[in-house]
Amino acid sequence: MSTRVLIVDDDPLVRSALTLMLGGQQDVEVVGEASDGREGVEAVADLRPDVVLMDVRMPRLNGLEATRELHQQPDPPRVIVLTTFDADDHVVGALAAGADGFLLKDTPPPQILEAIRKVADGEPMLSPSATRTLLRRLRSDHADTGAADRVAEAERRLAPLTYRERDVALAVGRGLSNAEIAAELYLSVPTVKAHVSRLFDKLEVTNRVQIAMCVHDAGLV
Repeated sequence: MSTRVLIVDDDPLVRSALTLMLGGQQDVEVVGEASDGREGVEAVADLRPDVVLMDVRMPRLNGLEATRELHQQPDPPRVIVLTTFDADDHVVGALAAGADGFLLKDTPPPQILEAIRKVADGEPMLSPSATRTLLRRLRSDHADTGAADRVAEAERRLAPLTYRERDVALAVGRGLSNAEIAAELYLSVPTVKAHVSRLFDKLEVTNRVQIAMCVHDAGLV
């Protein structure tokens, strides 16, 4: 079964380039395009894509707000934010809004395809620069005066987890894939996926990056 992809970008050349790049893939199908965030949210309701490639800076509704709206809906699609700008606020804002990936638009096509496939399978995908930005922000946050409150909040959220769920959360916090977690903890991949789904509910998050951020806030990784 092909992964259904919606492209949301106000630049028609970018939309055309992405559609052309993805069009030759047997396991990926571009089901539509949208020129701004509002149109993108409406297109998701009509087309039900698996993955949305979302620009940040767009008229009417920007990509971060559109991502936030999508993740407030039941059974939302996965969202990969694609942007020209690797600004700290964009990275953190996208992840806080519920994005499952963050890539720069100059990312090589094979890596964009890999991101789509991984995100469709429930695993996050961040560009190396975005990962560095996130880690830098986390370290900076822990140096702030409010760090103690964040640690306490993260510990409160982690407290109800079972022993095995906690192991999986720590592994997610270390950036391991489902297959890597399964091998390390001697579990099947479907069992790991089930644990991750329960972590979404118990930690009140929408993606694996937010699990990792909670684990980092608690000082466990």
